[in-house]
Amino acid sequence: MRIMGLDVGSRTVGIAISDPLGWTAQGIEIIQINEDEGIFGFDRVEELMEDYEVEKFVVGLPKNMNNSIGERAEKSQEYGKKLEELFNKPVVYVDERLTTVQAERMLIEQADTSRQKRKQVIDKLAASLILQNYLDMQ
Repeated sequence: MRIMGLDVGSRTVGIAISDPLGWTAQGIEIIQINEDEGIFGFDRVEELMEDYEVEKFVVGLPKNMNNSIGERAEKSQEYGKKLEELFNKPVVYVDERLTTVQAERMLIEQADTSRQKRKQVIDKLAASLILQNYLDMQ
């Protein structure tokens, strides 16, 4: 059984997949979306879900620093509800505060990655961190 982790933004969705035993997370893709135009990338999510035999989704919930739910977190919850409706799989939400900051720091410190390259991989790495946090809690 594999689990898919998603870092949902207004323009991209970072995707990560667990190994079959549910021990490690690996970032695999960034899907381009556009909330304003109603383009959410669910077709690609479905393809990946089928390819990897995903049984559960873990969606990052970007809470405010005071632990409240803001507009971005509400949008992530809406995305998660749509995943449940479309694919009839459970969705779990994981507090993702600072995962993007952590991902960027990792790219700078460990890989000395240029700003342009960071933009290309940061959402995938953030999805991986979200999923790994969930797997570690299990």
